[in-house]
Order: sequence, then C-alpha cells, then structure tokens
Amino acid sequence: MEWLFFALLSALFASLVTIFGKIGIKDVDPTFASAIRAGVMFAFLLGIIGITGKWKETMNRNALFYILLAALSGALSWLFYFVALKFGEASKVASVDRLSLAFVFFFSILFLGESLSLKDMLGALLMIVGAVLIALKLG
Repeated sequence: MEWLFFALLSALFASLVTIFGKIGIKDVDPTFASAIRAGVMFAFLLGIIGITGKWKETMNRNALFYILLAALSGALSWLFYFVALKFGEASKVASVDRLSLAFVFFFSILFLGESLSLKDMLGALLMIVGAVLIALKLG
C-alpha cells in the first residue's frame, strides 16, 4: 500500500498545478509558461538526483527510449493543459484532463497486457461520465 501514499501526494500536487497554473497563466503565453514550468522541474529534479546520489545510475537503450517518449508525452500534455487553462475554467479543464485515467485503462490493456475486472471497467465508465457532466453546461 506504499504506492497509495505516493499516489495521493501526486494527486494533491497535481491539483495545485491547476490552481497555481490558472492564476499564473492569466497574462502569459501557455507555451512560455509550460517551458518555465519544465525548466523549474528539471532543475528541481537534478537537485534531488544530486542530493540522493541517483546520478550514478545507468539505463539501457530500451528504457531510455521509453522514458524519452514519456517525456515528450508529458511535455505535450503540459502544453495542451496550460492552453486549456488559459481559456477554460480550472475545474472543467482538470475534469477533462483526468480522463487520462480512462485512457490509461485502455492503453494498459492494449500495450501492457493488463486485464481489468468488471469493477475496474465500471469505475472507468463512471470517471468518463463524471468528467462529461462537469465539463458540459447542462440546463
């Protein structure tokens, strides 16, 4: 259950990205804001690597390839997220962004060979319905 603690911390800090990002992006180009965010994250994580001594680790080419793909995916996600925040309400943008959970379910079956229970699929469907209800203006 150690993963749950870190997942909750991730969710907490992801929520703060939305709040601080929405406040900060008011008069700033989303691409510029994304670049600043990425630069700060890079510097911060380099500091963590230095402090913990993790800079001594190595990785094979296959791992590096997929980590680079993850980095590119993350950069595009941040860029589109900040563009959406620039023009939309934070609560609606965050709700639609969290549809990434449903995409992860689908891709984990397709690429990772994971299997999902009926309960998992129902949960994903409820997330999708919830995001749509929050994002759409009904009535």
